[in-house]
Parts: sequence; C-alpha cells; structure tokens
Amino acid sequence: MRSLSSYLKQKPLVAILRGIQPKEVIDIANVLVDSGFSIIEVPLNSPDPLKSISLLADKFEDKILIGAGTVLHKTDVKDVKSAGARLVVTPHANSEVIANAKDLELICIPGFATPTEAFSMINLGADALKLFPAESALPEVLKSINAVLPKSIPILPVGGITPEKMRSYIIAGASGFGLGSALYKVGASAKDALEKAKKFNTAIEQLRIEFNF
Repeated sequence: MRSLSSYLKQKPLVAILRGIQPKEVIDIANVLVDSGFSIIEVPLNSPDPLKSISLLADKFEDKILIGAGTVLHKTDVKDVKSAGARLVVTPHANSEVIANAKDLELICIPGFATPTEAFSMINLGADALKLFPAESALPEVLKSINAVLPKSIPILPVGGITPEKMRSYIIAGASGFGLGSALYKVGASAKDALEKAKKFNTAIEQLRIEFNF
C-alpha cells in the first residue's frame, strides 16, 4: 500500500472537490488525474460525499489517494473508510478523529493553526499537517512554526492558495498545498477544472525545479 510521501512526491497538490456531486465526480477526477494529480479529497459537506468517495475508489483504486475532508466527528471515520477513502482530513485539531483514523490504519492530515496544536497532532500520529486557514497564516508564520517542527512532517497550507502564492510558502517550508475553489468550484465543468489544473501544474513544476523538492 502506497504511503502519503509517495503520492506527494508524484504531485504535492491535493485537489479539494468541495460541493462535488456523484454524477460529476468521475469526469472532474479524470481530467485531474490525467494532468498528474495523485490526491483527491471530497469534503463531507458535499452532496452525498460517501457516494462520490465510493465511485472514486472503484474507478482509481490505489492509483490515487482518495480522501474525505471536513471530517468533524470520530464516528465519521469508519464510514469514510467503508466508502473507500484512505485519507482523513480535518479542518481542526480533533484528537478523537485522528486517534480513530490511526486505529483504522488511515492516513490522517489534521488542521492546525498553532505550534501547540501541531505538536499535539504529531504525537497522535498525524502523517502531515494542514495549515488552515492559510489566509490568516502568512508565510512568515509558517516559517516560524516550521523552525520548531520535525522536518519529517509535511506541512500543507490550505485556504486561498493560488499559483501566484505558492512560492512564498515553499520558501517558508511548505511541502505542498491543498487547492480549493481556485481549482474547482461548484458547477465547474471538467474543461474548467483542467484549465485551472494546468496553471497550478506549471507553477508547482517550476518551483520543484527551483527548490529541488
């Protein structure tokens, strides 16, 4: 079974498909996967998210890492695993969700905003950390936090990330990014998603060459 690091090495971008419907999820995912994305997250506040996760799992198996986002309660974890998700993403530092995810052998990326939250989540077994919301955590904040965190823990800023903003976060120590509405908005077509994916791909590949990560 592939590790989180192998998916991030393939493409250090998480496609967050908030609001996606089951009837469109495969069309959108196909163009993202074809363009190189290896991690797709369906937030649980989307319409029928477990159905979308199940469709993705049936279609792609372990070719990509399929995740459930906005996981707020420990009782959700078993459901998302049953649907086929191997990744649990939270917007907050919820110890019960993380502990349950690790008990079920799922990859877990919890949200954090402070060093205290970050260390607490690492101690519970978090595989990476989601700096959220990035709009309120400027690169200078990430740089200060990153200075005291273990280098083995990837940090992924999420919230308001655009191709133009990525460079300053990479300099500050980001390992990748979660991409929301700048990549996919409710009702967007596969063509729209592909055009936005191309812009992010161009930006991240230039950064990977520049910073060798």
